[in-house]
Amino acid sequence: MPQGELTIRVTAMPTDLNPYNGIFGGWLMSQMALGAGSLASRTGQGRANVVAATDFAFPAAMALGDELSIYCEIVREGNTSITIAAEGISRERNGETTQLVCKGTFVFVLADEEGNPRAVRAVLQGGDHVKGAA
Repeated sequence: MPQGELTIRVTAMPTDLNPYNGIFGGWLMSQMALGAGSLASRTGQGRANVVAATDFAFPAAMALGDELSIYCEIVREGNTSITIAAEGISRERNGETTQLVCKGTFVFVLADEEGNPRAVRAVLQGGDHVKGAA
């Protein structure tokens, strides 16, 4: 079972294919970014700007029509940043077989309305529930 909470579930459509008729890795990355951004915004209760995306891996391929579920988990909080690990699990269209198809890490900086960084702790109010929290 993947770590974290389910943030997105979507079906791979023909527009998501690469020139070789496989699911485009960029589409998988964007789905992970959307899921991680959703978690960052909800956790930070406002604007969260992605400042880094690393550690991408695509251990298996998914097919057209497969369902992609993105799971996200906060793995670290800094003074103004939240680091989120994202995993994508595909489920075959006509069955129950699942597999890990993508994973990556995203760093978001919380920002106020003017775009200035704001403190994570002020929002989470001492949320030591997060891995790596000090």
